[in-house]
Order: sequence, then C-alpha cells, then structure tokens
Amino acid sequence: MDNKNTDRRIRKTKKFLKDGLIELMLEKSINDISVKELTEKIDLNRGTFYLHYKDIYDLLDQIEDEFLQDFNQIMFSHSKDQLDCTLISLLVDIFNYLKANSSICTVLLSNNGDRNFINKIKEVIRVKCFSVWTVMFKFPKTNAFDYFYTFIVSGCIGIFESWLNNGLKESPYEIASLTESFILNGINALEMTSTK
Repeated sequence: MDNKNTDRRIRKTKKFLKDGLIELMLEKSINDISVKELTEKIDLNRGTFYLHYKDIYDLLDQIEDEFLQDFNQIMFSHSKDQLDCTLISLLVDIFNYLKANSSICTVLLSNNGDRNFINKIKEVIRVKCFSVWTVMFKFPKTNAFDYFYTFIVSGCIGIFESWLNNGLKESPYEIASLTESFILNGINALEMTSTK
C-alpha cells in the first residue's frame, strides 16, 4: 500500500511540475525559466524537482517524449486496412488527443517551442503515410510523394494551429472530416502523378 501511495504522490508531483512548466512556457522561452521560478510557482521545493529531473530541459524532454509516444501509439493503432476505407477514425483520434493536450500543443507550436520536436512529429506521420499510401495506391516512393507529404503535413499542422487559435470551437470530428476531405482530394492528384 505504501508503494501505491508513493507512486501516486510521485505522479502527482511530476504532473504539477509539467503543468507548471507548460504555463510558464506560454509566457516565455524555456531559456528564461529557472528551476527556482518553476518550483516557487507550484509551491514545491527545489530538492523535490531534482529528485525527478536534472534540469528544466530534462523536464521538457520528458514532456515531449511522452507526447511523442502517445502520438506514435495513436498513429500506429490504426491498421492499413482501416485506412484503406477511411482516414476519419485516425484523424478523430489525433484531434481528440490534440484537444485534450491543447496547452502542451500551444507551447510546442509557439515561438517558445522546440522546432526539432515538431520535426519528430512530422517523421512519425511520414513513416505512417508512406507505409499506408504505398499499399493503398501501389506506387513507389517518388519526388511526388515527398512533395505531397510536405503539403499534407504542413496543411494538417496549419489546420490544427488555426483550430487552436480559434478556441477549438469545432468538434474534433468536424475538424477531422475537414482534414480528411483535404487529404483525399490531394491523394487523387498524387495518384495521377504516380501513373505517368
């Protein structure tokens, strides 16, 4: 029972630290945030922070790693067979996750965020897209794929940023439906270039 309570207390402490860092990063760059400032904000002592993290950057790395693991799990929880019929279930899961983590997303997409992290997300999407689209449309990897992928990923990130900036007014399903229609119309153009 003691281990269970200790684990719960550790999880709670880590959540406070992560939430506190995200709040501070909404206001300023990670380079301008100190452990002292963070621990004072959430009313913890610095020793507690150092039990779990080396420094502020270590905490941010762990936040990003957890986000990336969750995102990766969502991307690969949908089989190629499912996506052959519709992208909507995958997109709904992604947009639900992004909405549930909108504070983290706001920080990661802001000027205070880590551009390298965005590139990691793009790579997860790239791997999934290539594995699915080569099966769906039976085309080899070409320059057209690279351009199409860049177009789709930039567009999806743009849609999400706009949705976020507009206060997430539409439901994840509505945004997913809109995104799916943009992607599928683009795929028609990609399919035509692969047959030339």
